[in-house]
Amino acid sequence: MASATATKTKSASKAGTNPTPKQKSQMHRRSRTGCYTCRLRRKKCDEGSPMCTACKHLGLVCEYKRPMWWSNNDARRKHKDDIKMIIKRKKLSEKSSHSIQTSVNSPPGLSHSLPTSATFSDPLDRTRSASIDSHFAFSFNSPQSAHEFTPFTTPQMPTDFMFSPFSPYEIDVKTERQMFVNDIPTLRESTTSTFSTFHTPPPPGTILPSFPLEGEWTEQVYSERRESLTEETLNVNFFDFSHGPTMSQRQVAIELDDGDQRLLDHFIQFVLPTIFPILESNQHGSVSSDLILPALQNNKGYLHCCLSIAAQHIKSAMGLQGEEIDSDIMRHRYATISSLCDALNRDENHQQILEAALGLIFFQSCVGRFDDSLPDIPWHQHFQAAISLVQKLDLPRIVSDPNEPLAQAPFNMTLTAWIDILGATMQGRAPTFAHTYREKHLSPTNPSLGLRELMGCEDRVMYLISEIACLEALKKDGMDDITLCQHVHVLGDQIGLTELGEGTPILPFNSNGSLSPKQLSKNMTAAFRLAARIYLCSLVPGFYPTQASCVGLVEKLTTVLQQIPSGPTGFDRSLSWVYLVGGSVSIAGSSFRAFFEDRVAQLGELASLGSFGRASSLLHEVWLQADQQATSPISATSEAPQQYIHWRDVMQMKGWDYLLI
Repeated sequence: MASATATKTKSASKAGTNPTPKQKSQMHRRSRTGCYTCRLRRKKCDEGSPMCTACKHLGLVCEYKRPMWWSNNDARRKHKDDIKMIIKRKKLSEKSSHSIQTSVNSPPGLSHSLPTSATFSDPLDRTRSASIDSHFAFSFNSPQSAHEFTPFTTPQMPTDFMFSPFSPYEIDVKTERQMFVNDIPTLRESTTSTFSTFHTPPPPGTILPSFPLEGEWTEQVYSERRESLTEETLNVNFFDFSHGPTMSQRQVAIELDDGDQRLLDHFIQFVLPTIFPILESNQHGSVSSDLILPALQNNKGYLHCCLSIAAQHIKSAMGLQGEEIDSDIMRHRYATISSLCDALNRDENHQQILEAALGLIFFQSCVGRFDDSLPDIPWHQHFQAAISLVQKLDLPRIVSDPNEPLAQAPFNMTLTAWIDILGATMQGRAPTFAHTYREKHLSPTNPSLGLRELMGCEDRVMYLISEIACLEALKKDGMDDITLCQHVHVLGDQIGLTELGEGTPILPFNSNGSLSPKQLSKNMTAAFRLAARIYLCSLVPGFYPTQASCVGLVEKLTTVLQQIPSGPTGFDRSLSWVYLVGGSVSIAGSSFRAFFEDRVAQLGELASLGSFGRASSLLHEVWLQADQQATSPISATSEAPQQYIHWRDVMQMKGWDYLLI
């Protein structure tokens, strides 16, 4: 690594002139202070370029320009805590002696070859020494650092290590690049990046031990965790991911160029952990090792979908604007749709096409803002293709045939069911596979489709939401009020049956501070159950949010939601539909509104992304219109019953076509 003096001399010689007094002052100031990361750590900085030795060794952002977090005490303190976690993480990695070999075979005399770690030093080079970068759960030397982004705060390693249902592991993503000169292969480069899995941390106030974790204390923690797992009877092989056996080596080989490699890195580090948080809390690692990574390697359409989602996340979450990032989004979005159309025309690879189509639909619930302006195909058009594929694969019969009980639930059918049921409520129609859900609900032997394990809400409650959607469709078709009320009464009793034996929701944490997936599911189910009751009551002729029964249901829902972990590592973003249904009928002054605003504040920037961000924008618009109507002079003097403002009408008026799940 070049010294600071050599770097300054080189810069001056490039310019062809001696440094100006202003440049000398800047050099002196930099020499006197060092990088801001070392200053924060109160460590001596050798001022290397483009990174000092300490930052490069630890995989930190080396910033000589004053960063935004420097002027904010809370942000500075948080940044310092993150650095401490990285250092502890590195010590743990070194202790485990986990090493990855990166080979770069560069032919001699190829002066115009692509930059490699052997020939060129660049902070964005993805082939840096594996001994430095590949041990970390995230790399700060990613596209966001080049554009002066503030890195995401990732879950802390000690919490992850201690409180995950299974010990954390690292995922190796191997990418290969080949360079051709006049169609002759010259440079072949192989890179392995390593990313860590993690789990939701315990609630604030949990006392964490200092590292290293050794001896009797470690055994005690794992013994307690084993006891909680035994009590919760988790099935770690619940789903059939249709990818074959689990990836024991957890290594994926994908050929990508530099730009797409950075998108893949971003997807694995920042997007993947947010996709199925409930499933991850139940079956730690399944999302990565059994679903996402094999699909990235084996399904080109799915890969392009994930790269497009990564670019969209960079744009929306990190504020990167411009033609380049828009081009990345649209390029991979188009490639995904093209690959799906080609496969559909060939009428082959139905599982892979279904997987990519569901990804196009569901991943939007994690990224993007409500005012995205880039052209896209509506979710329900993608879902029509998914429906056709589900039928081709005969999945509805497979999951409901009493003569052939399944050992594992087909993951694609479970995800399809979740989108189908809640998507039907978004459009005011009956779910496509409502008959299948009805059969499952009435089945005494095999009622589960895996909705609880995937999304947190018990299957029986989801089946009843499907029935309510069917009833709403019948109401639109002209069902008379008496018959409608009879059906409402019957469905209300059915919802009540799902409450039998359920206790009062409590915070979902065990005595040792670890997350209890069983209690979390009970809380999530209680929230969906109350939202289902509100949805059902809204179908009754003459319904209005100020009715005492509705106000009471909203208050109960608020109480239940208080028992679900909040913030960036919580589960609010998995409850977008619940917040929408309950919040849309909360009146001015309701405790729900104040509670919701507090949850939005706790989420920070994440509150504006995906389904939750879209639901938040829709709720604020509904509240605005409802409050204006309630306080208008005409409403105050009119004897006619007030017209209930439905969230679906507001969405249509605004031209929004959302899937809020």
